[in-house]
Amino acid sequence: MRSQILASLVIGTAMLIGTQVHAQQPAPPNLDAIPEKMPFANPYGAPIGAAKAEQLIRAAADEATKKGWSMNIAVVDSGGNLVAFLRMDGAQLASITIAEHKARVAVKYRRPTKAFEDAVQKGGLNYILTLDDVIASRGGIPLIEDGKIIGAIGCSGGTGSQDEATCMVGAAVVNK
Repeated sequence: MRSQILASLVIGTAMLIGTQVHAQQPAPPNLDAIPEKMPFANPYGAPIGAAKAEQLIRAAADEATKKGWSMNIAVVDSGGNLVAFLRMDGAQLASITIAEHKARVAVKYRRPTKAFEDAVQKGGLNYILTLDDVIASRGGIPLIEDGKIIGAIGCSGGTGSQDEATCMVGAAVVNK
């Protein structure tokens, strides 16, 4: 009898929690809404040079070092081509290509990769994952100078929030 009561309490609690979690889900975005302006419409500019790309990487690496994070940091130009890269000591090998991927996606789609993560995680827009070359993980940020995209920086090796925080410091060298 005691085990039946305990089982009933566990099942009832699980159902209550499940109902509350389901009830708190945000309404899905209206995919039929037509925005007045094109989102993420910054034009492409002249590609970032190697010297500036290395400045960004140094700023990002200095921040990661202060925090004790081992990162892979990639900078691509406005065409998505790798300009500079750093694998910090101890950074995981899998994150080499992920950092490059994040940078390429940020420049190709003219938006931070966090936009894709939010679309999937918060908006339930799983169709985003069917778009070519998407990575739905934060840590890729476009580099905008004088209103034009000159490249992007991508970081990988930590959690998504660590990757993004590292990138933000590097991107701040250009994005003022």
